[in-house]
Amino acid sequence: MGKWKHPGGKLREEGSESLSEAELLAILISTGMPGKSAEQIAGEVLAEYGSLAGLAGRPLEELLRFKGLSDVKIIRIAAALEIGRRLRAQ
Repeated sequence: MGKWKHPGGKLREEGSESLSEAELLAILISTGMPGKSAEQIAGEVLAEYGSLAGLAGRPLEELLRFKGLSDVKIIRIAAALEIGRRLRAQ
């Protein structure tokens, strides 16, 4: 991940375009769990769905099977994906 402890620092210093999909998702996840960082959780989710586009529109319940994703984190991810969908529709 480089010199940043969390991708939010990278976003602040280099802009959102510099972040990978996993880093963007990790920002939404915010915190990990003992033994697993937010970045690792994001990587697992993207490995399963292939991309943020593959994740979009999936039932929220599916995400509960990923250790480290709580209801709050899943709702945050769903809200961000919906914002993106609405912006694309404009």
